[in-house]
Amino acid sequence: MLIPIAYLFYLVGVILLITAGMTLLDRTHPRRYTSALFWGLYAVVFLVGEKLPPEWVGGLAIVMALLAGFGGVGAGQHVQRSLGELAASAKRLGNKLFIPALAIPVIAMAGTLAAPALKIGGQAVIDPKNATLVSLGLGCIVGLVLACGLTRESPVQGLRESRRLTEALGWALVLPQMLGMLGLVFSDAGVGKAVAFIATHYINMDVRFVAVAVYAVGMALFTIIMGNGFAAFPVMTGGVGVPVLINVFHANPAVVAAIGMLSGYCGTLMTPMAANFNIVPAALLELPDRAVIRAQIPTALPLLVANVFLLYFLMWQ
Repeated sequence: MLIPIAYLFYLVGVILLITAGMTLLDRTHPRRYTSALFWGLYAVVFLVGEKLPPEWVGGLAIVMALLAGFGGVGAGQHVQRSLGELAASAKRLGNKLFIPALAIPVIAMAGTLAAPALKIGGQAVIDPKNATLVSLGLGCIVGLVLACGLTRESPVQGLRESRRLTEALGWALVLPQMLGMLGLVFSDAGVGKAVAFIATHYINMDVRFVAVAVYAVGMALFTIIMGNGFAAFPVMTGGVGVPVLINVFHANPAVVAAIGMLSGYCGTLMTPMAANFNIVPAALLELPDRAVIRAQIPTALPLLVANVFLLYFLMWQ
């Protein structure tokens, strides 16, 4: 293949490495050494993580957790444009500002759908197993080029803004990966088997609707506890999805996985554990995070109920 998923990881690693370098050179940064170390270690995971022994990567994750836990990750002082300059720029560009943002999902969707047919000399252009992620990365690159062209700024300014947003999110930026790793740890530790034992011994899983409800609601509850659907997915899918829905009721694995993840996202809307979704954005917008979660619950609960019925009626599609 011409564009494997590894290229996207390398690109993310390079951007994080540049962020670490900018932070280290920022003498006004209150925690420049520890913050630079944090982002530098994160960059190493993307750049050479697959070549390192798993124990080393685990050690890097522990060091990063210690740096964040002891307050070693902070944000520097970034020069912002005045409100007048921002208003003038917005007036000049108008709705054209949406072009770079909209280009990202358009290219991501187009690349995903066209990936099987995109071949040169019989060789796939985009990694077919990771077509969505690779297409998303290509969309981001195109979006950056369009943004630079519209705003007449250089890519260096894009890197500065990338650093500003990265530091604004802080350690929460790493949460999805960390929680995904936690889900794999739980799976390897046998939590999925424990869930399967409890579900089959104390709940009548012979009734298809009950099994579907346990899986979908369980995905939401585990997501609320863990803070991320990726962490809940291996537990509930290994405990209920595969042994009950797929092996017993012969459900379509793709449907089970898709609606199961969507059920997990319902839990994401209802938990402060999902800091990168519910706490950090609220802080950036100066909103109370609990109010944000309360506002999302009326959407999450009906959507979860809808997912139960969708999975019940579509599980064989």
